[in-house]
Amino acid sequence: MSDTAIKVDKVYKNFLLPHEKNQSLKSLFTGIFRKVDRGAETQHALKDVSFEVKKGEFFGIVGRNGSGKSTLLKMLASIYQPTQGKITTDGRLVPFIELGVGFNSELTGRENVYLNGALLGFSKKEIDAQYNDIVAFAELERFMDQKLKNYSSGMQVRLAFSLATRAEADILLVDEVLAVGDADFQRKCFDYFRSLRRDKKTVIFVSHDMSAVREYCDRAMLIEKSEVVKIGNVNEVATLYTRMFMKEEAGEDDKEKQAGRWGSKKIAIDYVRPELKKISGMKPVRLVCKATAKEDVLEGLVFGFLVKTGTAMHLTGMNTQILHQKIPSLRRGESVTVTWEVPNIFNDGSYFVDVAAHDVSGDVYDWWEDATSFSIFKEERTPYPTTPDIKVSVEK
Repeated sequence: MSDTAIKVDKVYKNFLLPHEKNQSLKSLFTGIFRKVDRGAETQHALKDVSFEVKKGEFFGIVGRNGSGKSTLLKMLASIYQPTQGKITTDGRLVPFIELGVGFNSELTGRENVYLNGALLGFSKKEIDAQYNDIVAFAELERFMDQKLKNYSSGMQVRLAFSLATRAEADILLVDEVLAVGDADFQRKCFDYFRSLRRDKKTVIFVSHDMSAVREYCDRAMLIEKSEVVKIGNVNEVATLYTRMFMKEEAGEDDKEKQAGRWGSKKIAIDYVRPELKKISGMKPVRLVCKATAKEDVLEGLVFGFLVKTGTAMHLTGMNTQILHQKIPSLRRGESVTVTWEVPNIFNDGSYFVDVAAHDVSGDVYDWWEDATSFSIFKEERTPYPTTPDIKVSVEK
């Protein structure tokens, strides 16, 4: 039995965009007899896209607007067919895309629940049993006997989302549904996705929210200009996606900023490294940073660092200004070494360090993302991102 839930093999999708428009009903019929070249443009929405998703995997798809993400999702849902290539799915698939499309605005919320429940394959008896839970999840108890045309767009999407969560599916296609509703409803959405992970459901998750992609996805894929740029490690894909926007802001010539390092370089960081790359037990983390002045910097110099997880969750950071540690003035060519000692609050795992040199007003001399890393090995492991040296006593 195959462990592959979805296989996309060399898929292309083209759309034909006609240039001539018929301005009247008469021109619509008479135009078919005119021997003129109306002209049309082929839009290549997807080009040579191939990937596989394993059963039980949470797979993220990211990319800028117009990159082809939504077209790909609609093809996975069989709304569109490939122009070329093949898509194979193993299991029942439910799309969370364009929620509420099947709703009837002239029917009440209650009637739409039963109508769409039937479309999802539920019997009336099954909807009866789940009706109260569906309404409670959507937080629409007072509105279910009103016509849907009187609902706000957010209320409609909440109802559609709540109903879709009841569908028994092996594979779920999710397109930015975490953006619906207020904070409380979004929290319910997050809880639902955590339950999908616990239940090992196969999920294709399209989002612009890199924190959500990092938290939920096992792997991710970046699409740009209708083509696959990268498939693999979630943090690497999310960072590459973010740097695409940095690239636009920085300009094509600012190569260092594109690579995650930028600044005026009046002060250039030579290196930052932990005294120990592998730290066991509760030994403190010592980070050593050396920097050299490329121009005279006589006052206001600040050094700082940030420690983050492999999913880019920020755990702790500090700078010399907050600690009231004055950095001596530097003449061109002079160097300074800054050493931080950080209590080992970190859980078992790998961590990454950003380091920066700037002035007191915030002007950056050198900001270096992922400048170094270190690993922690602890027997006292917890599921939380930090594990401080907690003492306990018991008395009878």
